Amino acid sequence: MTARTARASRGAALFDVDGTLVDTNYLHTVTWWQALRRHGHDVPMSRIHHAVGMGSDRLLDAVLGERRRRGEDGAISDAHGALYSAWYENLRPFEGATELLRAVAARGWRVVLASSASEEEVAAVRGLLDADDVIDAVTSGGDVDTTKPAPDLVEAALAAVGAEPGDAVFVGDTVWDVEAAGRAGVPCVGLLTGGTTRAELEEAGAVLVREDAMTLLRTLDTSPLSRPPG
Repeated sequence: MTARTARASRGAALFDVDGTLVDTNYLHTVTWWQALRRHGHDVPMSRIHHAVGMGSDRLLDAVLGERRRRGEDGAISDAHGALYSAWYENLRPFEGATELLRAVAARGWRVVLASSASEEEVAAVRGLLDADDVIDAVTSGGDVDTTKPAPDLVEAALAAVGAEPGDAVFVGDTVWDVEAAGRAGVPCVGLLTGGTTRAELEEAGAVLVREDAMTLLRTLDTSPLSRPPG
């Protein structure tokens, strides 16, 4: 977990990274598929994609079942990490992602990146955003024992800037983001850029769904991020 001196405002804007700010969900799907095949598991990509957004512990539960051979979990996760790292130099933030972070910070929100990915993966995509000067804290899957959809990561992100759930908004792209935020008492804005449908996000409890970061940026005044609590 990394943090910088937080702003005076109570409000905390928590952002998932993969699929929300950076276009990575389908790359995660493919590299998990490859890692699983290397260890003898032929899992449909659709099942893997549906689980992207969880930490590796929960993702393997979802795609292989809780009665799997857990002794190979580390090797599968390491294989995914190595395969995914080969894409680092090709990763790109979504249009408007950096501007969204800056606009939210300019309105007085404390900005926190809250991802279930590994610290290395978060660091790789954080650099692409070019917004370190407005990011108050960063959390990763390594900061908690249980990742999304458990609320632990959201709670860690709140703690990083000393915010209360009622003073925060989460922005994510998967049902796991919405569920984790909801369990922590934080409203969640959903984006469609991760490949989850509007209906799925709304059914999970998203208070607002927008097409992408640019659309959310253009409609900030009519979103829960219009201004932080006074």
